Amino acid sequence: FTPLHLLLPLGISFFTFTQIAFLVDSYKGKVKEYSFINYILFVTFFPHLIAGPILHHGEMMPQFKDHNNNKVNFSNILSGLCIFSIGLIKKVIIADTFAVFAQEGYSPGYVHDFYSAWATSLSYTFQLYFDFSGYCDMAIGAALLFNIMLPINFNSPYKAVDIQDFWRRWHITLGRYLRDYIYIPLGGNRLSPFRTYFNLFFTFTIAGLWHGASWLFVLWGAMHGAALIIHRAWKATGMRMYKPIAWFITFMFVNISWVFFRSESFGQASTILSNMFTISNMRNISLEQLPLNDLSRYGQIAGWVAKNISYGIAAYSSVFIMSAIALLCCSLKNSQEIIIGQRIGYFKIVILAFISSLAVYLSLHSESAVFLYFNF
Repeated sequence: FTPLHLLLPLGISFFTFTQIAFLVDSYKGKVKEYSFINYILFVTFFPHLIAGPILHHGEMMPQFKDHNNNKVNFSNILSGLCIFSIGLIKKVIIADTFAVFAQEGYSPGYVHDFYSAWATSLSYTFQLYFDFSGYCDMAIGAALLFNIMLPINFNSPYKAVDIQDFWRRWHITLGRYLRDYIYIPLGGNRLSPFRTYFNLFFTFTIAGLWHGASWLFVLWGAMHGAALIIHRAWKATGMRMYKPIAWFITFMFVNISWVFFRSESFGQASTILSNMFTISNMRNISLEQLPLNDLSRYGQIAGWVAKNISYGIAAYSSVFIMSAIALLCCSLKNSQEIIIGQRIGYFKIVILAFISSLAVYLSLHSESAVFLYFNF
């Protein structure tokens, strides 16, 4: 065992948020139950502590009080294991694979071209989603083993066709918390349009600051606040946008905003973004200009293709693969649609058991596993 040298406990924001909500609702007379044991269980319920979702006492404490939840429920156990397996697969097989590209691309002093800049930004966009979504799936699955249903925190956010739709799908419990305890108390949309815009901007700036004491987090939150203002103003005009175009604009904005969220400095973020949109960099890099080990920026397969076939094909393939995964996210069902309310047949169980066993094996033999919540 090696000490982590952490200044604060992991997940402190999640269990702090739950207690703030409890105190505020107690002050407003909305709390119906004050059982000390159930309150302690609500705050310390282990599945959600590290990475969420953010729990609300109104949806949790009645479940602890329900005596039917004291009985073994094999249907919940099966559903819980399946959802946990999907989360484990997301984290270990998908997120940690993207993490290799993201860590390399965001390392200090890394020299980018057009292709590596796109590979880096898209890698973190998908790493963050599959990491966070995977942990939340594992939390929901673990809780179901005890007959406790945690709130769904992700609903295929990269399918969103506008920024408001994105925040209805991404980190749903954070959005709900910000709405109930910051946006609505500020006046919500009950006041003038200007005040509504201010409330949106301020709320999401606070959302950025919640992730850590960094101006880049604040900038990320402010970007989303500004985007929501633009979206609201656009809706007020009554105009509509063709859905594929709306999806593309939304996804590209989210991808660009994650660059600021992940970067170590504003300079690094601006370098990556400038290379993403400098078309001339597509032709300025040749195989002879790069050491062979630098081709690892595109992964082992792309590196082999670059060395033995064509650098151009390797570079294009890295961007193509990332883009294909984006389309895949938009076409597949999420874990809730696969498991909750659906028949779980033998074939589905066997497939999940095999892939999750592979994920466990990889996690035990990997030295590159990343835990993103050290940063937040």
